[in-house]
Amino acid sequence: MPCYLVLTELFLPTKGGTAVWFAEVYRRLSGKETHIVTADVPDAAAVDAVHPNTVHRIRMHRVTWLRPESLGMYANLFVKSLWLALTHRFTAIHAGRALPEGITAWAVARLTFHPVVIYAHGEELTTWGHGGKYKAMRFALCHADRVIANSEFTRDALIKMDVDPASITLIYPGVDVTRFHPGLACANLRQSVGVTDAGKLILSVGRLSRRKGFDQVIQALPALIQAGLDVQYVLIGIGEDYDYLFDLARKHGVADRVHLLGHVSADDLPRWYNACDVFIMPNREINGDNEGFGMVFIEAAACGKPAIAGQAGGTGAAVVDGVTGFRVNGTDTVAVTIALQRILENTKYALQIGNHALTRAIKQFDWSIVAEKTQQLQTK
Repeated sequence: MPCYLVLTELFLPTKGGTAVWFAEVYRRLSGKETHIVTADVPDAAAVDAVHPNTVHRIRMHRVTWLRPESLGMYANLFVKSLWLALTHRFTAIHAGRALPEGITAWAVARLTFHPVVIYAHGEELTTWGHGGKYKAMRFALCHADRVIANSEFTRDALIKMDVDPASITLIYPGVDVTRFHPGLACANLRQSVGVTDAGKLILSVGRLSRRKGFDQVIQALPALIQAGLDVQYVLIGIGEDYDYLFDLARKHGVADRVHLLGHVSADDLPRWYNACDVFIMPNREINGDNEGFGMVFIEAAACGKPAIAGQAGGTGAAVVDGVTGFRVNGTDTVAVTIALQRILENTKYALQIGNHALTRAIKQFDWSIVAEKTQQLQTK
């Protein structure tokens, strides 16, 4: 059975799709013989105690008085990873990103004669400029034995960076279809935010940052209400745009219909997907910052819900336009409004595309499928 040394700063209980990806895939590939080196974060002990892989927690903080600030983080990651690579028989070293994990994995792999695999997620490829950090990232990616791209958008960005196309493998993120599925009790959730029997619930999940496009949904609400739709909007997530979104809802007179819930429990998240009539994240590009894929779209799909995505970035891999939902111009409030209206005004149509999304999620995005593709990776 293959076993891996996995370097990833992002791992449960840290929030986010990348952390979930590594926790879900490697638990399916092997047991304690796979070792994961990751950041020491609050509440980690509870996760590590039940995770089937061997998890090593190290300090991965940037220190302001060091030059560079990340020097200590790189040193800790390198020393721990090198020791593990020298004392265990691993099939390969897998790195969660090009920096800091990928460059460290490359150095360890060259000293210990292991193949190295680096994940690319999209947004880091287009936001790190062209300075020293970009050059280090490009070096790591160009010298990896295999690079995993999470979408066609990410693959194209890698090729533009001169990464050998033959070294790139396209593997989409996945979803736990045993956790995210239709039929979960959710009536009380709809009632808790004031959804009437004839009302509609719009849901978004994600970090409250400008590129996610949640402000466009809020600005679309008055037109939806004017069209006769009794809508409520639930937004799950935390981030720097909380005050901006709250003030925007008040400015447009819809503060009583916008519910900023912050984090919700792991048990309640699939229930919220079940509770909604449509899922939306009309993302857009801001200063090169893009959505590389959008795992939230396939979580919604696994619950049988239609989704609306922006056209920027790699969301086309997650939402098939006109089949499992819509992709719209995330900078155009009118386009966002029209897409929401098309779904919310036609229950039969919404059910049809939601069923298409569910079928696709089960057939293509189950984590066991992602794990199998990862295990079949061919390295030089």
